[in-house]
Amino acid sequence: MIIVGLTGGIGSGKTTVAKAFNALGIPVYIADDEAKKLMQTSKVLKRKLIELFGKDAYTDGHLNKQFIANIIFHDKNYLDKMNAIVHPQVAKHFKKWLLKQHAPYVIKEAAILFENGTYKQCDVLITVTAPKELKIERLLKRDNTTVEKIEAIMKNQWSDEQKIKLSDFVIDNSELEKTKQQVLKIHQQILNNQQ
Repeated sequence: MIIVGLTGGIGSGKTTVAKAFNALGIPVYIADDEAKKLMQTSKVLKRKLIELFGKDAYTDGHLNKQFIANIIFHDKNYLDKMNAIVHPQVAKHFKKWLLKQHAPYVIKEAAILFENGTYKQCDVLITVTAPKELKIERLLKRDNTTVEKIEAIMKNQWSDEQKIKLSDFVIDNSELEKTKQQVLKIHQQILNNQQ
């Protein structure tokens, strides 16, 4: 099974691209969504996160995202520690998910595919890009956030240039129709390379 890693900076529109591949019948694994689910359901993760952040990490059994985001925002070490706890669990979950798939290839969508080294487990790499102004505009519409917070997240991620150097394909996600055409072209290339 070919694993296609899909990544891009915050606000680049990875989810839009993932949906376009999914519409072509390709199974998509959204690592961030699965991580959130596991942080909610895994007793092991809950215990370890409470050890890291304290009892306020969960309120009424639910992950206290605002509390954790606030800590991470002010101290990057906590982000690294949290990732070291969560990512191995997500990797195990992905392996189980992969066994159930029956498609020519799968998409693994992850924001920090390069940063955490999981890109090495992918056969093909796609980076989604968009102009910085457009990314910020999208995030301000989508999330209840500030430009300052968006830029802080961007600083913690690799630049598009760094990601592009290691990528097999780059999708410019500035216009939806053009994005869909790029997805279709890449889809055909991946299928052709398998024959």
